[in-house]
Amino acid sequence: MHALSFCADDGEDLHVWRHGEAGPAIVFLHGWTSSHLEWSHFIHDLALRHRLFRWDARAHGGHPPRTGAVATAARMARDLDNMIDAFDLAGACFVGHSMGALTLWQYLRDHGSAKIGALCCIDQSPKLITDASWDLGIYGDFDAARAARFSADLRRDFAEGVLRLAACGLNAVARAGYEADGRGWQRMRESLRAQPAPALIACWEDLVALDLRDVVPRIDRPCLLVHGGRSNFYRIETAHWLAARVPGARLCIYEEANHSPHLVDPARFMAELTALAPPASMTDE
Repeated sequence: MHALSFCADDGEDLHVWRHGEAGPAIVFLHGWTSSHLEWSHFIHDLALRHRLFRWDARAHGGHPPRTGAVATAARMARDLDNMIDAFDLAGACFVGHSMGALTLWQYLRDHGSAKIGALCCIDQSPKLITDASWDLGIYGDFDAARAARFSADLRRDFAEGVLRLAACGLNAVARAGYEADGRGWQRMRESLRAQPAPALIACWEDLVALDLRDVVPRIDRPCLLVHGGRSNFYRIETAHWLAARVPGARLCIYEEANHSPHLVDPARFMAELTALAPPASMTDE
């Protein structure tokens, strides 16, 4: 593993972890409040035949932004473009979970697909807010008023607000775990309390205002859609809406998985990701 960094075009230093010395590149973009550690379950095995790059997005990973620029989807998409150029990653496979998928869709809107080889989007809706014409966002009923109340909750108690967002949605197991307040939930609370809440709240408020539905039918690269059948946030209809509109997309539903299907069944995820981005030796055969 190599701990690296690159300087974005506004002077912000962003952290990147590189694994593997040969093979096609795969770039991993984590979810909101998470970090490069999200991908640790399968990095060792994938690195045997791929070059892997995991970033900590702006305002994430324990290094709050120094330049004052808010970690908006547009800014993170531009950071990704800077990262692609810094490490010669044009043509790589890009994997985005949750916020990472939004970052990829925003990247396609702002920068096009010329530098994208393939993409994998994990358990995300292109529009989080619901309204009279869109019920495929968070929970199926997360309207503007509810979003405003949630932002207020974050300002009162950031860590508890994030935990409740995950626990009080569509996954009954998550709700029961939160109410039991087991050691895993306590660790997440401790981790969230150490994060830069103002920067992450600003990031959230940008993400929740996005509407990237127009990007979806214009995706012109091989695309894998991975969704949890018991997602905390999104009904299965969201996955099918995307699959019907991304040209040639492959949809994989992990029936018993939550919002992180890649962590619930990492072996299956590795196999499906490798099919999307095969190692060079397989490609050459």
